[in-house]
Amino acid sequence: MPSPTLVRAIGIRALAATAFNVTVGGGIFKLPAEVAGMLGAAAPLAYLVCIIAIALIVLCFAEAGSRVSMTGGPYAYVEIAFGPFVGFLAGVLLWLLGCFATAAVAWVFATSLAALWPALGDPIAHGVVIALLFILLASVNIRGVKQGSRLIELITVAKLVPLLAFIAIGAFFIHPENLVWPGFPARAALGQSVIVLIFAFAGIESALVPSGEVKDPARTVPRALAIAAVAVTLFYIALQLVAQGILGAALAGEAAKNAPLASALRLAIGPAGAILMIAGAVISTFGHVSGMTLATPRALYVFGREGFLPSPFAAVHARFHTPHVAIAVQSALAAVLAISGKFLSLVILANASVLGLYLLCCLATWKLRRDDVRADGAIPFRVPGDAVVPWLACAVIVWILSSTPWPQLRAVALVLVAAAIVFALTARSRASRAGAAAAP
Repeated sequence: MPSPTLVRAIGIRALAATAFNVTVGGGIFKLPAEVAGMLGAAAPLAYLVCIIAIALIVLCFAEAGSRVSMTGGPYAYVEIAFGPFVGFLAGVLLWLLGCFATAAVAWVFATSLAALWPALGDPIAHGVVIALLFILLASVNIRGVKQGSRLIELITVAKLVPLLAFIAIGAFFIHPENLVWPGFPARAALGQSVIVLIFAFAGIESALVPSGEVKDPARTVPRALAIAAVAVTLFYIALQLVAQGILGAALAGEAAKNAPLASALRLAIGPAGAILMIAGAVISTFGHVSGMTLATPRALYVFGREGFLPSPFAAVHARFHTPHVAIAVQSALAAVLAISGKFLSLVILANASVLGLYLLCCLATWKLRRDDVRADGAIPFRVPGDAVVPWLACAVIVWILSSTPWPQLRAVALVLVAAAIVFALTARSRASRAGAAAAP
């Protein structure tokens, strides 16, 4: 009896919704205050600089994703371009980003829920909420990629309601003088704000991990990424302008720092506005964790398939055709990290990890094009200005990394060293498995 295989069931709408969800997570409800604290009313400038960098990176992802349709996303792109060792390191970076970000956002979800129902603020209740969250999402995603994608689409719609309400209502309470720039920001402050925004935009690549389940990747991947990137950018800028326009300098103050959107709408329309935005935070973080529960376990699936992890990680459910073991293990691990509460240092590590991953993927785009790699023989998407875009993207990433604190870079280096040891220790077993598979 043939082994069950993954089903190509993810289209443009589902992939764009996944990318949007894993990018716009709980951070959107805190981001305006962080950027305002660095740049004040000039905060929109950071968005413009950041979207230029993200656009270059997304173009590279779009071409690489149209050329490589294997499950694993960025991990697969780098592996095909540079071989299994560098590909494995990219996979580790991707998995770290997804794992730690998911745990952190799940913690925010439980905290936001406790703001609506204070009884859930108890540490035990906090842990129970997180555990139930992952049990629910793991169950949905194990039952099928279509079910997981549909849940994400529904959450995307639900997420848009409070955010659109904030923009639509708040626009009437903007004080134009709060949007006047006091002057051009210092280069160091602008660089620090870009680092924050890169992390806020990070996650779009995680939606590409289930590429082996994407229909017509040469067409679906670039279109879905373009839709998601434009939607994310417009939301971030609009939210920043409305929050800044309502609160002014108070946006960066202590009173508004932890919940700037709720503080802005409370000032505009009263306590009901704050409740609306807190509820929005709950929905948004739930959607983020939903998207990551669909995407991140596929990295463990690929590790198992390639022999870096025990073979059960590569198991595909006989009935639902999903990597059920990978989903269950990933969900349990993320739940433990979220319940422990020791996530802040992991988020910082994820920030440096994603920049390293972006650098490898942009280099891989150049290599895949040079080797004329094509998914299923299809004509791939080709980046406009393809001779320079990957190198411009690499230059921007190196510039951002140069502004990253050394402890983050050192931590990432240590993780990569550990990954290299795993690669070496599993070399013999992987070679034996490959030989057995090749034998008649």
